[in-house]
Amino acid sequence: MLHPKLPPDFYRRPDPVQIARDLLGKHLFSCLNGELTGGRIVETEAYSHQGDLSMQLHLKRRGPHGRALHEPGGRAYLYQVYQRHTLFNISTNDADKPDTVLIRAIEPLVGLDIMLRRRGLETASAKLTAGPGLLTQALGVTPALSGTDLQGETLWIEDHAEQVPEADVLSSPRVGLAYAGEEAASLPWRFRIIGSPWTSKAK
Repeated sequence: MLHPKLPPDFYRRPDPVQIARDLLGKHLFSCLNGELTGGRIVETEAYSHQGDLSMQLHLKRRGPHGRALHEPGGRAYLYQVYQRHTLFNISTNDADKPDTVLIRAIEPLVGLDIMLRRRGLETASAKLTAGPGLLTQALGVTPALSGTDLQGETLWIEDHAEQVPEADVLSSPRVGLAYAGEEAASLPWRFRIIGSPWTSKAK
């Protein structure tokens, strides 16, 4: 059964918090060197250009990796932290109102053997894709793909017609934002599917 890709209008809405919530249950895929991998999104975080000091660092990125933030929503915004882990973000809103959503965890469903090989693991566990740096390694995603249009055949997100009920969603503060001040660090813009073994650890 074929499933449609999320259209550009999905990403170009003005509320990144709603987009982050709506991405739960959608399916993220990569196809690199003929290897298809992907899974169900179970954890996200929203970042806004308004009232969110944690976003200011990102808005200063003017090199090739940060260019995706300054285009209409619907592109992969990828960068490294600690010179090691790639984070998979999606640009949202308009080019002059850059917001973003971080994909923090997926439930691996497609290309499991490929993901295990990339992660150097023998069996599937939460260590495979339960965390933003783990899922990008499993998907083979690097900052070289920053700016990739999510309507293409390299990275994309599909709608499998699943609506995650509000009762199954936990919202909480985002991770690692103490540097941005108490107000930004306390915003409940992290979303997880309750009971999923594939979400990253609570903070």
